[in-house]
Amino acid sequence: MTLLHIAVFLPILIIPFIPLMYKYIHRVHTGWFVMLVPLCLLILFASYYPLELSLDPQLHSVAWIPSFNVHFTIYLDSLSLLFALLITGIGTLVVLYSIFYMSMEREKLHFFYAYLMLFMTAMLGSVLSDNLIVLYAFWELTSVSSFLLIAFWYHRKKSRYGAQKAMIITMTGGFAMLLGFIILYVAGGTFSIRELIAMGDQVSQHSLFLPAMFFILLGAFTKSAQFPFHIWLPDAMEAPTPISAYLHSATMVKAGVYLVARLTPIFGIQVEWFWTITIGGIITLFVGSFNAIRQTDLKALLAYSTISQLGLIMSLLGIGSLALHNPQADNTILFAGATLAAMFHLINHSIFKGSLFMVVGILDHETGTRDIRRLGGLIHLMPVSFTITMIGAFSMAGLPPFSGFLSKEMFFTGLLSASSALNNGFVILPIVAWIASILTFVYCMIMIFKAFAGTYQPERLDRKPHEAPIGMLISPILLAALVIVLFFFPNLIATSLLEPTVKAIIPQAFTSGMVWHPHIQAWHGFNTELFMTIGVVVIGSLLYINYKKWRNFYEAMTFKHSLSHIYDRGLLGMERLGTKVTRFYMTGSLNHYLSYLFVFLIVMAGGSMIVNQAYFFDFSRNSPIESYEIVLGLTMVTAAIYILFSKSRLISIIAVSVIGYIVSLFFVIFRAPDLALTQLVVETISTALFLLCFYFLPKVSKNLSTLTFRLRNAIIAIGVGLTLTLIGLSAQGHHVFEPISDYYKNSYALAGAKNMVNAILVDFRAFDTMLEIVVLFSAGVGIYTLIKLRHAGRKDQ
Repeated sequence: MTLLHIAVFLPILIIPFIPLMYKYIHRVHTGWFVMLVPLCLLILFASYYPLELSLDPQLHSVAWIPSFNVHFTIYLDSLSLLFALLITGIGTLVVLYSIFYMSMEREKLHFFYAYLMLFMTAMLGSVLSDNLIVLYAFWELTSVSSFLLIAFWYHRKKSRYGAQKAMIITMTGGFAMLLGFIILYVAGGTFSIRELIAMGDQVSQHSLFLPAMFFILLGAFTKSAQFPFHIWLPDAMEAPTPISAYLHSATMVKAGVYLVARLTPIFGIQVEWFWTITIGGIITLFVGSFNAIRQTDLKALLAYSTISQLGLIMSLLGIGSLALHNPQADNTILFAGATLAAMFHLINHSIFKGSLFMVVGILDHETGTRDIRRLGGLIHLMPVSFTITMIGAFSMAGLPPFSGFLSKEMFFTGLLSASSALNNGFVILPIVAWIASILTFVYCMIMIFKAFAGTYQPERLDRKPHEAPIGMLISPILLAALVIVLFFFPNLIATSLLEPTVKAIIPQAFTSGMVWHPHIQAWHGFNTELFMTIGVVVIGSLLYINYKKWRNFYEAMTFKHSLSHIYDRGLLGMERLGTKVTRFYMTGSLNHYLSYLFVFLIVMAGGSMIVNQAYFFDFSRNSPIESYEIVLGLTMVTAAIYILFSKSRLISIIAVSVIGYIVSLFFVIFRAPDLALTQLVVETISTALFLLCFYFLPKVSKNLSTLTFRLRNAIIAIGVGLTLTLIGLSAQGHHVFEPISDYYKNSYALAGAKNMVNAILVDFRAFDTMLEIVVLFSAGVGIYTLIKLRHAGRKDQ
């Protein structure tokens, strides 16, 4: 295992030590110890910067399931390095922020940081895995860990609802993504992303290539909150603010963006990839910005703004994939610029949105509310928080001198380039994006001036507001400073990180040896993009100034039956349907349950054998049947038939035991005395237990003695017996594989046992027995936990 493998699992490896720190070290906040983990990982990944990882990636593999070609392969190139730096860099600042935000006395910090470290491992594994199955495992682990983090305040009903909603939507998309991965494996014969990229032409010719693409995009869209799957993100804001700043601005919601970027070399050549991602991104951009304006909760506003910005990034990745369609150098440079803008805005968004979430947390922490209607006039009381908010919001609005302005201009350039390349058939999307940018400007102004300007209303606040402690301000100050630095010095990362990242996303566009060195600058003269920005500022300012006049009209445009409403109604409908179906077959009758199982066995096993014409009988190698064997067999049949017509439970139990004892006689005849002894012991114990149990049961109901009841049972019993008998005879007649008995002939060499049966029962089934014990232990722990929670639970809030 290499250093990079250890780096992925380092956060999860320290989880057992977090409760110990929390319990025994009371004077120091647990976060100080936890912060060392992302900080060390940040230093490790930063040591690879600014290597040309697109040309010389780090590749390290550890075998996991070799028989299925599943290996934990770490693939560190510029794309995965960019995300690893965001995960660890923002993670370090979030942990630092949480030290001052999360109370040692009121919060269970050991759970908080354990969940956070679990999530960090899941994200690092997702962006560094080359194997699709390993990526999927980490992908679903992000959903599980985010569920735990969102529901951290589990005593709140809204927290549990938001966590459930996020997990249902993202994990449903994850299952679809897994199906797409399996189809890719069928098409390419490998789970390695690198190998699939190398055989792109072969994979793209497969008949199921497009279904695989749409299944994978379903996973990416659900994780990155793209329309219409964006509805989980606003409800996830019930998590503590450090979680929102980390998961829902910089990391988890970017996982879908990463997946799209990583798989663009495989699917980007398809025009369906371009249209699906671009149109989906533009719609998400507009829907997010449209809904953000009507929010009164600052975290809800930031949630919809995150949805909007994620749509912007997705649309840029879609436009960038056109570089794989147009071999001309000019078009390649233009569309590569769109991919560059996507990665640049990815960084910008993580920075300014992280700072904004932290400031909203400060407002909530110091005033007791996030409601814009109760805030106002805080500019003099919280000047540092106001400054950070202004920098982050202006950057999100795309104004200079903030880095968001640069990537927003590049976004406009990418849209106009795509429109020109498609002979203006794309013109509607730049218009929609421009309108969404105006709405973005409006909600950014609402956030700044509604919260900090206006009239101070102390009577409407839960606490007397004051500036946050310096410890809580360090992280957002650093992020806000980085916003300004990247505006004035964007080329610090343009050639060293962004350029190789673009080449990793669309490598086929640079196979001809084309030289491309991007240069990001703020001023490009008086061009269309600049006039679009001026229009955003002018119209957006007018809309904000006259906000009260058009707000009612705006509210009237909202739909009564929103997607969240449809989700809730659909979930309720499924619950009701499930209840009806369950009540239909869960009758409380053991006889009914056994009937369901046996009929299912007859239909599925027997029916499939008939359909596939798999019944085959070969009696040529059978030993002759002796007369005493016939007598024993007829005795068993007689006892079994007698059970059907017996009116006494005692007689039925004796008849069943007769069958078992006769089976032991067959073992004696077949020279298996150990099995005969085992059968006798088991049969005796079973008979005694049956007698003990039936002694306490009520008398047999008359309904169970009717001819119809007995006839139905007889038909099912005969069907099961006939099905299993025919399957057994058919299996004996087929010799597709070497008999497994040859393996057990070496039981003495393998297990040191002279008796083959003993070796099978004791040694070869040891793992089976151990797993059964583990299952029982897990069930016991679960039951004990539920009982403890019931007694120690708190009322919903």
